[in-house]
Amino acid sequence: MLPAPLIVLTGATNGLGRVAAGELARRGARLAIIARDREKAERTRAELRAAVTGASVDLFFADLTRLAEVRRAGEEIAAQYGRVDVLINNAGVHAFEQRVTPDGLPEMIAVNYLAPWLLTRILVPALTAAGRARVVTVASEASRRHGTLSLPEDLTDTRPFTARGSSAIYGKSKLLNIMFSLELARRLEGTGVEAVCLDPGFNVTGLGRDLWFAAPLERVLQWLRIGEPARGAGLIVELAIGSSIAKRDGRYITVKGPRAITPAPPGGEPALQRRLWDETEALLVWLSAL
Repeated sequence: MLPAPLIVLTGATNGLGRVAAGELARRGARLAIIARDREKAERTRAELRAAVTGASVDLFFADLTRLAEVRRAGEEIAAQYGRVDVLINNAGVHAFEQRVTPDGLPEMIAVNYLAPWLLTRILVPALTAAGRARVVTVASEASRRHGTLSLPEDLTDTRPFTARGSSAIYGKSKLLNIMFSLELARRLEGTGVEAVCLDPGFNVTGLGRDLWFAAPLERVLQWLRIGEPARGAGLIVELAIGSSIAKRDGRYITVKGPRAITPAPPGGEPALQRRLWDETEALLVWLSAL
């Protein structure tokens, strides 16, 4: 009998991640959840254990706006387990004004892109040690509204923006996720580690937490059955532990089908994906030396 897969998951205390965590636990996976808020994380673990007898849920803590904490959490996970079967990069934020992280970075780029890039890089040896492993990164079709891509400037651009202008920054962070995932798949070819990214579709859970009317809007949309999160979470689960990943390795998958789709230009260009990887690596090396 094969041992239960160990799945590292970010963003499991809210939204799609919380729904996916419940289904993964029901299917017998062991979960290692990275969270910022200890109270919410403990509550999530208690709920998972109440819903699934014998659920294995370990907690690790990191503020994804602080890359040193991301690095520490990744190293703690690698040291504790030695091998990881699946990494799900799910956590994300849509801020409606510019916020600068303690590292001096734009928050949406740091949380949505740089944090999962760094976490993945740290866990690659543990993923490789599993023999067969997967990296699943949650992107979005919001990436098609990314404005103009400019590298490496976009990685550190902290200029103010309005609520309306926030959509392009959020979309850009998700385009970077896609580009990173496709380049990762190439770099991991032959290691047994597969990489895939996905568009979970429109989901109301955790919608626009910075908006004062987010909670009532979410209740209305749920009552109308618009943006049901189970569909997007189901795709996350399928790509994490389902049997069809080999056909989707190195692809961008939309929940509408589900099927593989082409990223928004210029995100599908391999040369630009390689450049993004190199620029990201150089930035994080520079930051770690400060």
